[in-house]
This record gives sequence, structure tokens and C-alpha cells, in this order.
Amino acid sequence: MMSNWLQAMPRAPKRTLQLSLAAAIAVALAATVTACGGGGYTESPVSVTDRRALPTEFVTRAAVNYSPYRSSRSVDDLGSEVITPANVLQDLRLIQATGIGTIRLFSSRAFSETVLKVIRDNGLDLKVQLGAYPNPVVDLASETDNQAELDACIRLANTYRDIVATVSVGNETMVEWSTHKVDPVIMGGYIRKVRSAIQQPVTTNDNFLFWRSVPKVIADVVDYAAVHTYPFLDTFYNPSAIDWRQKAVPADQRAAAMVAAAVAVAKSQFAEARGGLDKLNLKDLPMVIGETGWAAVDTAGGPALALRAHPVNQKMYFDAMQAWAAEGRRGNGPQAVFFFQAFDEPWKQGDDGWGLFNTRREARYTVQGLGTCGVSWTCEPGTYTAADAVKWVPPTLSPAITANRYTLVADTITPGEVRATGLSNGVFANSALRPTADGGSSPDGGLHLEITPNPLDYGWGVFGYSAAGVLDNLSNFASGRLNFLIRSDSYPGKIEVGISTDTEDRDVQEAFLQIGPGDYGYCNTNVWCQVSIPLSAFVAANPKIDLRYVSSRIIIADRFSFTGKPLNTTGLPKVRIDGTHWSK
Repeated sequence: MMSNWLQAMPRAPKRTLQLSLAAAIAVALAATVTACGGGGYTESPVSVTDRRALPTEFVTRAAVNYSPYRSSRSVDDLGSEVITPANVLQDLRLIQATGIGTIRLFSSRAFSETVLKVIRDNGLDLKVQLGAYPNPVVDLASETDNQAELDACIRLANTYRDIVATVSVGNETMVEWSTHKVDPVIMGGYIRKVRSAIQQPVTTNDNFLFWRSVPKVIADVVDYAAVHTYPFLDTFYNPSAIDWRQKAVPADQRAAAMVAAAVAVAKSQFAEARGGLDKLNLKDLPMVIGETGWAAVDTAGGPALALRAHPVNQKMYFDAMQAWAAEGRRGNGPQAVFFFQAFDEPWKQGDDGWGLFNTRREARYTVQGLGTCGVSWTCEPGTYTAADAVKWVPPTLSPAITANRYTLVADTITPGEVRATGLSNGVFANSALRPTADGGSSPDGGLHLEITPNPLDYGWGVFGYSAAGVLDNLSNFASGRLNFLIRSDSYPGKIEVGISTDTEDRDVQEAFLQIGPGDYGYCNTNVWCQVSIPLSAFVAANPKIDLRYVSSRIIIADRFSFTGKPLNTTGLPKVRIDGTHWSK
């Protein structure tokens, strides 16, 4: 699963990869398949008789996606985190205590050998779907790196043949919204290379949208299909796919109806993937759910999933998926279901909170009943029943703020203003934010907020919101302005300013403006500039926003696909803001 942020950011930006001549030569040498007219290729497909059957243990056990990262707080921290055998052993024993018997590892070089060695050295009854994680091929170095990843996967699959049940090459690398796309022709070559060097069944993990129109160059080289389905995320990214609100259902039955609707969508998406294989006369190709899950926490900075994310709702979906897996073992569904995921991982930031265990290795409500609190594991604080499941409810309309000024951040007191209370400053995509007087005071005096961009490949951002979910009624400011002081030393190109609101349907809406030097007073000349933006400009950008239910009172961001910067832009200077307020 990929990590993204808010509705204006699509599930992942589309990307077109341009290979240099040198890289293309490298790919041609490495890949064992070559595209030609009509979608054919030079290599023969794997014959029906040569398809490798899924091991019995693989299709009879509950399964989960697993990564051992605990302390990393951003993607940049991952390489420096030390993965210890003792921590891995603790994790695997907790996983076993739930009754889960298969784990999926995403890559072969970061920590997989540590995990496999812990399983072998401690005689753990666990099987593994080992992963290889190739990245986009943009030059010779990236192709060389991919080959090293494939070689590591081959070595581990052969060394730990008694533990590695199957192998998957690639993770969401070919679906249209992937941020790390690998051409199917290249991926087909990667799969063929790995498969020819090991004995286990081989697949690639991808979203159902890919599998429903899977190209022959992939379908002809896999032994089974590993399909991802996330109805939970579809409630945000593709709300027309599922009636998650279930408003027609009585309130005391609504949460159960929502989860049941999500399960129905998962089964429908699985059927679409099945249809894509059937069109290629692959009716007997086995299928598994490679990823599906339900967040227990609506994490700030991620897709807005309030009224859905909760430990009780997660348990309801988990239980339904295990029941579906049991059906699959009888031939009526997926041969296995890999739940996402075993443990929370803070480095995912806004995409965290999906674990069956939290970062402290405390069991969530979802699995607590599979063991004993204080014996099998330490349980996460909180006592729940099915009645605690969250569900759609109408938003609470607060009285409209009548003051002429609504102040978010300012040291100077303005007569007659209303100061926002209970607000938190959130970050997404690795940004850092702190109050400081470093670098000199603004015209407002005192402290200001210093933003240190540390972007993911698609950008960065910060926002002011109520952690308690309180919505401010700022409808009286519809003819007013959003104002703030800003200072940056040659920040390149455009920057983004936005707001977000709830709606009567609880369908979070955002409005962003991309502004460059000279727009609304913005400058990047290392002096403090006064920016003043009419609220009408945000309404024009997204007429669906509702100022009666304002959630993010201000957003400062730079999503590169919207500001015109190359993806993976780095080296951005600090941005300082102060004197932030709404005015009539």
C-alpha cells in the first residue's frame, strides 16, 4: 500500500518513465521478454503443466504482511534503523500467538535474511512469501540495483527453501496510479529471471485494477495472482465504489452494514481480477488476496477516514476476511488472504495505524480475543464492545464565528479577535515544524513557525487542524481573506496554500492554490511578506468546500505534481510563517 495525503492528492500521481539509451540497453540485456505488436513477446509462456502448485501450508494458514521497523519516523530513517534478531523474534512470536502462520516480506535486502534466520534458528512454524522490490528503471545504476535485489531474492529463496513457500516480485509497480512504475515488459523479465532460478511458485503483488486487465507478458510468467483490494481506502479515494455511509440503515446497525458493504466490494474487485485472468484462458490460475486491511486509527496527515477507522471496525473487517479465506480453502474465493498489516510503522506517517499490534507491540482489539491479555501479549489500553464501532453521523454545526478576525498564529493581540483554541499543527511527507525565534522576528514579533521541508517523492506539507475533530463555522468569512506572513530564502517555483472542510455528507473537501512570487503578495526573497488570499479563490478552486465545517484552517504545502517540480525534488530551503488569521 502506498502512502499519500488528502483528496486533492490522487492515490498516487501518474508518472511516465523516460529511459536513457544506456538504461534501455541494460534493460534489454536483463529482461527475457520483449514486447512486439499485438502484445506478444519472444519467450514462451509457462505451460499449464509447468505451473507450480501453491504449497498446502500456504493455502491453509492465516497470513499477514510484516515489516519489523519500530523507531523510524520517516522513510529517510529506514536505512539507519538496526533490525535486531531479538526484536524480530518477539514480533514473530506475537504473530504466531494470533494463529497466523504465513508472513509476507516486501523485499530481500533490507531485513529479510534476519527474519528468515530467526525463523530457522528458533524452529518457528512460520512460512514466508518472500518479496523482491524492484524500482523504476531510470538509468544503468537503477537497473544494476534491481538486479542485485533479484539476486538476493534468488539466494534467500534457495537458502531457506524449507521456509520460503512462495516468492513475489514487485509491489504495486504496474497499476496506473503507482508512484514507482516498472514497465510490464521489464517486470516480466524480472519475474522470469527469479522463477527460472528457484523452485517455489512466483507471482507479483498488485492492485485489482492491474489484474483485471493484466497483460499477457505478466500473466504468462506467474504461477498465481496476488491481488490487492482496499475498500476501506476506496471510501476516500473512490467514494462512488462503495456506499460507506449506509445512511438508510438504522444507526445501531450502520457500522456492521458499512463493513458488510466493504466486504462485498472486496469480493467484487476480486471477481474483476478473476475475469481479467479468465479472458486470457487462465481460469485455473490460483489467486490470493495479497493485501487488504482496515485502519484502527484515523492518522493525521493521511487520507481523512474518520467515522470509519477504529479498532472495532478493524476487527469486524478482519473477521470477515478470515471467513472469506475459509471459503477460499473450499474453492469459493481466494486461496489465502494476507491482512495488512502486523504492526504499526510510524515511518509511514499519515498511512500508519493499520497494525494488528501498535508500535509498543500491544495487541489491538482485533486480535485480543485470539489470546489472553497479560499472557499471550500485552493488550492496548481501552475496553471495547461491538457497540463502540464508529459509523457515519451528521457533522455538528457550531455557531458561526461573528468576530472580524479569527487568529490561528500570532503574538500580537488584536482587539475584537477570536483566537482559535485546541488546534494542532500536523505534518505530512516528512516535514518538520517548530515554533522558534531563530532567523529573526517577523513583523508580528515573538515566535514564528519554521517549516523544514523533507519531502517524499511527491512533496511535503503542514496544516493546522483540531486533533479532537472540532469543526469551526467560518461561513461569515466567505467574503473575507486568509492572511499570513511568510519568509523563505529563494524557495523555488510555486508553493501551495490550502484549506479543507467537512460537508454535510462527511465527505472531506480541499481547496489548494498554487502561488508564485507576486501572487497575493507572496515573495521568496528572504524577507517577510504579507500574503492575503480571498476566501472566494478557494471556493472557486473547489466549490464543494463548506465554510460551515472548516477542518484544516490553513495548509502550506508543495505537492510537486501540482506545482510543476520534478518528483523527488530535494534540497528545499526552510519556510517561515507567522501572523496567520482569517479576516472579514
